[in-house]
Amino acid sequence: MSSLAFDEDKFSSLSTSAMLARGGVPESHRRVADNYMVIKKVYGAPVVQPRITNQERALLAKYDFNPLEYSTIKQINEELSFLKRWSSSLEKNLKQDSDDIIQIRVKELKFIVASRYINFDSEIYGGYKAIERYLEEISKY
Repeated sequence: MSSLAFDEDKFSSLSTSAMLARGGVPESHRRVADNYMVIKKVYGAPVVQPRITNQERALLAKYDFNPLEYSTIKQINEELSFLKRWSSSLEKNLKQDSDDIIQIRVKELKFIVASRYINFDSEIYGGYKAIERYLEEISKY
């Protein structure tokens, strides 16, 4: 496989993140995105955030989601699609878990960005790029 083909796949996958942001975005996602973008624009990068807790990791594992640093762009795009649907669910637990998971993902993203991507810049695991693109697209800032 040529590197050009990989670059095209990567571009189209990040474009998917942008397309996910165009329709039916829950208000809870917009609030989280606005908060993230304000901090990013004011400080240039999020302040250092601690890693996720064991309880947060267990919530991700409940739905078979990998930590952000071990997620691909495709996995995160699928996850975002699920989270958008779950956020509008009539089931309260599913809706609450959806809102909690998007906050966990932003917390993970803040840690990765604050670490200046040093340990996380991988050709395979670029899920943080998809989350960041999604947040940029849905934020009003």
